[in-house]
Amino acid sequence: MKLIKTNKKIDNNVCKALTEVCEQAKIDIDGFQWLTHRANYTEFPGSLKVTCVFSDDLEIAAACDQKQDVILRQHIQKQLLKFGIVLKDVRQNVQLDSEEACVRENDGQWDERLKLAEGAGYRRNQPGPRRRF
Repeated sequence: MKLIKTNKKIDNNVCKALTEVCEQAKIDIDGFQWLTHRANYTEFPGSLKVTCVFSDDLEIAAACDQKQDVILRQHIQKQLLKFGIVLKDVRQNVQLDSEEACVRENDGQWDERLKLAEGAGYRRNQPGPRRRF
């Protein structure tokens, strides 16, 4: 779905914020590889989903043991706030995943893996159905 001008501006700001987070996380957090985001802009910012990808499951566990996941979420929240994007509960908006899990469960197809995550009540940039009352 083509983003309208306002939504495109919001998406560009999200990209700027998350690019900063990504570059810093590559330096600071062992095993961190990259991140991506999805959103339904008719329900933004509650619909924003950020997926932080590590190389394997053990590195996710190590990051969690060292509370690096908390630091990563705080950094995401702080960077988004610089653009006026306030998340009610960053734990609901940010998930950790791994290349290893994607290969194991989705044959390395990230598009399919992210669609599965969207399937649980999440639509990518599409308005919800109209309801009559």
